[in-house]
Amino acid sequence: MSDLFDLTGKRVLITGGVQGLGRMIAEEFLRRGAAVMITSRTAETSLEVAEQLRGLGDCTGLIADLSTPEGAVALADEVKAQDRPLHVLINNAGKTWGAPLESFPDKGWPSVMAVNVQAPFTLVRELLPLLRAAGTADDPARVVNLGSFVGHAIQFRPTYSYSASKAAIHHLTKVLAAELAASHICVNAVAPGYFVTRMTSAIDKAHMAEMPDLIPLGRLGRPDDIAGACVFLCSRAGAYLTGLILPVDGGLSTCR
Repeated sequence: MSDLFDLTGKRVLITGGVQGLGRMIAEEFLRRGAAVMITSRTAETSLEVAEQLRGLGDCTGLIADLSTPEGAVALADEVKAQDRPLHVLINNAGKTWGAPLESFPDKGWPSVMAVNVQAPFTLVRELLPLLRAAGTADDPARVVNLGSFVGHAIQFRPTYSYSASKAAIHHLTKVLAAELAASHICVNAVAPGYFVTRMTSAIDKAHMAEMPDLIPLGRLGRPDDIAGACVFLCSRAGAYLTGLILPVDGGLSTCR
């Protein structure tokens, strides 16, 4: 059991891994022995954060603009050009848009769907040869998509395209899991609730202060909560799981 959650020897790509949930996940994967690639839209940020994380392990910073399919293909090409295995893909990069229904703009849809749904699909498609080569029956390759509790539960906030995109990535996760199981690739999603990140900083502070009272477990998410869920799915402990949408929300969507 000592190596049940060990990630030594695994090579991992975490999109948007320089901040927020992605950085929380990257830090724990490094502690558990994985070699981690993180991405950012700017070279300066990517290289700076990778340098900071190297105190924990082997971390590389890559540049990626995932708002277009071409950007996702370019990232996949860079990973493939390194001629090294890829055992885990974590599609964490995300985008949101909020506005009242009456004024929610049409431009609030394409960019959100591109980053939250199309980019994960494109990366899986383009990195499929590496994932297939890395997976075995006993130790499959892993894809983890970052969904959200709003993909399967109602929240009363005007983020229409974001909520729809997370419902889409949940369903896409199941479709890909069914198709790729025979290739020894497990595809799962985690559906976080409220964590303290740059994305949630846009929420009214008074509303966030009240949030713990609405969550059955009585608190916001912590780094260990999201990182632990991803370690579980990507380690030997999660080798028999695929097509799972794992809520990590303190019971916000599951106890009501």
